[in-house]
Amino acid sequence: MEDKKLLIIVDMQNDFVTGSLANKEAQAIVKPICDFIKHWPGDIEVTRDTHHSDYLDTNEGKHLPVPHCLENTGGWCVVDDIVKTLNSLEKEYFYIDKTTFGTDYWGEPEYNDYNEFVLVGTCTDICVIANAMMIKTLYPEATVKVISTLCAGVTPYKHECALEVMRSCQIEVEEEYSGELNS
Repeated sequence: MEDKKLLIIVDMQNDFVTGSLANKEAQAIVKPICDFIKHWPGDIEVTRDTHHSDYLDTNEGKHLPVPHCLENTGGWCVVDDIVKTLNSLEKEYFYIDKTTFGTDYWGEPEYNDYNEFVLVGTCTDICVIANAMMIKTLYPEATVKVISTLCAGVTPYKHECALEVMRSCQIEVEEEYSGELNS
């Protein structure tokens, strides 16, 4: 089987970095993610948490009553530095808009050929873990990795807790990527 890798940049949107749900840990991973993207040898997809004007009436909105990532607003947009880095590449990348923590989009046929999925982004304890778990469930023989130093949780404690849960579910948690990167 051909070595086919997918980098998934999870929800690196303005509202999670500098907006309504910002934290310093998310701000600290922007540059390292940009550096990682520049050397990534495989395909890239970017998820966007996507809510609408009825957000506060949704189940999530009732549990987290902070409007965020409202579609087509500045807070919904991916951080400029990451977009600029992606646009500087000589390859395509795609956005996946999701209305909840994870997405069933990973079950689409185009993902069947990947043998390695690598996730980075925010929030480790919500959307990163949800997507990693969905991918591991759909592709139990694939390698699913989360680069811990390129993720940020709601709090450092929740970040560590989520990493431990992922380890328990046979998702590889690495501080630095152990695979081959372009030089």
